[in-house]
Amino acid sequence: MSANNTRLSPRQKMINLMYIVLTAMLALNVSSDVLDGFTQVEDGLNRSNDNVEQRNNAILATLKAFNEQNPGKGQVWLDKAIEVRKATDKIYNLVDSFKVAIVKKADGENGDVNNIISRDDLEAASVIMLAPTNRNGEKLRHQIDYYREFIAKLMTDTVKRENIERVLATKPTRRDESLGVSTWEESTFDNKPVVAAVTLLTKLQNDIRYAEGEALTTLLNNVDAHDVRVNELNAFVIPQSKLVMRGSKYSANIVLAAVDTTQRPIVYINGNKLNNDRGLFETIAGTTGTFDYSGYLEVPRGDGSITKHPFSSSYTVIEPTATISATMMNVLYAGIDNPMSISVPGIPTNSVTATMTNGSLTRSGDKWIAKPSQVGADATITVSAEMDGRRQEVASTKFRVRKLPDPTPFITYKDSKGNTDRYRGGKPFAKTLLLQSPGIEAAIDDDLLNISFTVISFETVFFDSMGNAIPEVSNGPKFSQRQKDSFRRLSRGKRFYISRVKAKGPDGITRDLAPLEVIVN
Repeated sequence: MSANNTRLSPRQKMINLMYIVLTAMLALNVSSDVLDGFTQVEDGLNRSNDNVEQRNNAILATLKAFNEQNPGKGQVWLDKAIEVRKATDKIYNLVDSFKVAIVKKADGENGDVNNIISRDDLEAASVIMLAPTNRNGEKLRHQIDYYREFIAKLMTDTVKRENIERVLATKPTRRDESLGVSTWEESTFDNKPVVAAVTLLTKLQNDIRYAEGEALTTLLNNVDAHDVRVNELNAFVIPQSKLVMRGSKYSANIVLAAVDTTQRPIVYINGNKLNNDRGLFETIAGTTGTFDYSGYLEVPRGDGSITKHPFSSSYTVIEPTATISATMMNVLYAGIDNPMSISVPGIPTNSVTATMTNGSLTRSGDKWIAKPSQVGADATITVSAEMDGRRQEVASTKFRVRKLPDPTPFITYKDSKGNTDRYRGGKPFAKTLLLQSPGIEAAIDDDLLNISFTVISFETVFFDSMGNAIPEVSNGPKFSQRQKDSFRRLSRGKRFYISRVKAKGPDGITRDLAPLEVIVN
């Protein structure tokens, strides 16, 4: 018998390599649904930018028209408005150039911002914005700081000034306690997919247009505060939910909102007054489920009286992921419990059911346990959810069913520091540690599967001075007395083999394991 018997077979090497590749794929995979979500947000922001730009153009046109009628009163405000427009266009176009550069870095010279191919590229944004050779992120931050201070100086309303300073803030942030403080550009562009980086830049353009609009509105109001009064009329689409599943209904209210910018209503929700004058209601979504809320607005009338306008609404909190996946791998192992995660976006957990072929599937709290039965046959998991009062199938996924791989035999011992370790053969092993070990064990412990097996029996094979093999039988999983006596007679550099190892796993299958070579030190 030789040491070559302990080497991994080509098939086992291939399986081990598959474990590594699959683990890397699971770690690096970015959900296509998330990328699609960024694309939808990008489209919405572009439409919003166009709308805001049209509104700002209308305000600028009003200033020009007023100046033509009364240059003495309007010229100074028109000049400031033109300065605002020039400063806005400069930084807006700078952001546009960075978006184009990032997309071309990811997709090549023919890259199109409106049709990104490599949406999940994690390097392009960092290279363009954070590379020490160009420091484009730092340059952009300085331009934003200059623009924010320029616009803030024009704002007479302290609340609007604070809004602009907050929207265009570039303060360092703490992303993780272990990583310390990150600059604005690092937290914005480091390790971001291309579609996310482009969307963030489009959102920045939206903030810039918003700041421009607030500045132009202030300048227009300053022309003559008594003669010119600006009321905002906006059409809003208020959907009950932007997340609609196949088979369910999409519902939305289309309303016209009129806001007096000089006198905002007071809002009460569930009996409590909002702590801001923008009608912004925020609450922490700590648990999943549907939550109702109601309140009213107090609106002052011209005669000094107050009118109340009641309202009510609700919101649904869902988990941040929506998957059907095996926790350990994208396969199921026969005869053991395979943890699963099953959820449906927008649907409470208690309204989700699931069934499985070729085995059993049971719920365990918020998780599921799949236990397939037949090796080699696929197991299909079908998920259903109750939507709008009726149950509907929403997903069906097939999983491969495999037999558990063979475990590895080893000798458990304690090192000089008292820590438990495992000797797997092929290198010198102290004779004192060998004599202290009660026997051998077996397990799969490749960091993907951690499963213990029960050793039933094994043999040790020694060789005398003539080269004759002397086998000794174990006492179950433990060394027999004859085996221990043989250990004591071994001198330094001698070796023996542990062979014919039989072990049973949690799937009930008894296996013959590869031999273990022990070199006595």
